[in-house]
Amino acid sequence: MTRVLFVSAEASPYAQTGGLGEVCGSLPKQLAQLGCEVRLLLPAYGALKARLPNLHHARTLQVAGHPEPCALLTLTLEPGLELWLLDAPRFFDRPGGPYTDEAGRDWHDNPHRFACFSRAAAQLAVSPEWRADIVHCHDWQTGLVPAWLKREPTAPASVFTIHNLAYPGRCDRSTFEQLGLPPEWWDWQRLEFHDSCAFIKGGLVYADRLTTVSPTYAQEILTPAFGQGLDGLLRHRAADLHGILNGIDDVVWNPAQDGYLHAPFATEQWATRAANKAFLQHRFELSVDPNRCLLGVVSRLTDQKGIDLLLAALRDPATADLQCVMLGSGDPWLEQAIRALAQEFPRRIAAHFGYDTALSHQVFASADAFVMPSRFEPCGLSQFYSLRYGAVPVVRRTGGLADSVFESDDGNGFVFDDASTPALLAALQRMHESYRDPARWQARQARGMAADFSWARSARAYLALYKSLL
Repeated sequence: MTRVLFVSAEASPYAQTGGLGEVCGSLPKQLAQLGCEVRLLLPAYGALKARLPNLHHARTLQVAGHPEPCALLTLTLEPGLELWLLDAPRFFDRPGGPYTDEAGRDWHDNPHRFACFSRAAAQLAVSPEWRADIVHCHDWQTGLVPAWLKREPTAPASVFTIHNLAYPGRCDRSTFEQLGLPPEWWDWQRLEFHDSCAFIKGGLVYADRLTTVSPTYAQEILTPAFGQGLDGLLRHRAADLHGILNGIDDVVWNPAQDGYLHAPFATEQWATRAANKAFLQHRFELSVDPNRCLLGVVSRLTDQKGIDLLLAALRDPATADLQCVMLGSGDPWLEQAIRALAQEFPRRIAAHFGYDTALSHQVFASADAFVMPSRFEPCGLSQFYSLRYGAVPVVRRTGGLADSVFESDDGNGFVFDDASTPALLAALQRMHESYRDPARWQARQARGMAADFSWARSARAYLALYKSLL
């Protein structure tokens, strides 16, 4: 039985800010079902401890370089899977989110917080009480774990997954020295990056294997256009880099049994699905018209996501017959631009700012088409949700979008190449033409709903990678 220490800063439903949490909440369960013995290690955020009253105090842990003792709290989740929480109150028992305070500002001591977490993870991986065979780390917050493991003479093998290379976890030289990291790590071949320390390089340099969340993104990050200044290092490690497409929890995301929906539905129950569309149109005071094509957007509102391209396209006369509901939050200038558009076209455009789980499910179940015009997208999960719920995706051909959405007579969506409004507009026009033919449209919806994007497929690929290291 392969013992896997799965290390992340977030995992759904315990702590989540985005796709990282979704992945790290689902993949460990699938690995356990495949016979692995998995320990999911997270920081013991204060709000998380309050929600889990049955935590067991397993032992006290003295983390090297940190004077205050920490505690390891545990909870058995299901056969083969335990939740481990590193209880370091100084760093994690505070209001706000995993990385930001209640006002949305980054915690000033994030490098100290996740340096402590990473050092503890490395110590736990080699402890005699439970010794890991594989340590699987995720994104910059855990980048120091493989680096510390390389200093252990009999360390387990390590896997480091890149979820988004755009977030390297940087700190300055002074902070690097405060963290008590080995001085030799301040080197361009190790953790130094443009006169700063980048936590993510700990994983990229020292992990035995690197993975990222889609095959196309694994190739894209080897280029200057997508490599965020790390493409040279990644090309050096290309033989150890694997792209494994993310999946989704098909129990949580099941339109036939989704309690968040106005009207749950199965494949080809088009009349029931149409009731969701009418419900959403009425909720947002759009024109309630079953024949009018409704676009959906559930996204962080950032430059990466290409929302500005969509806003420009929605102003074009060619899209005058399209409606759109947007859900998300992010850059203030984008939120303001969306508000202005919704005020200009109140019966056609609507938005809800912030994140609302129930509403996100309802948008996927209601929209005729789902738009993701991302400038880059390591994997994306929303296209999987939209396919599962019968909302035909319109996406830019990049990262995981290129690996999961295909445009052809027997495809499941619509795809464009250039990160430009004209290219998106042309794809929306092709989509709208197809929408006008109900038989063709419903066949495309049915193909998307029938596809297998579950975590079982991805978990088998990870298990094969683990076994290659043992």
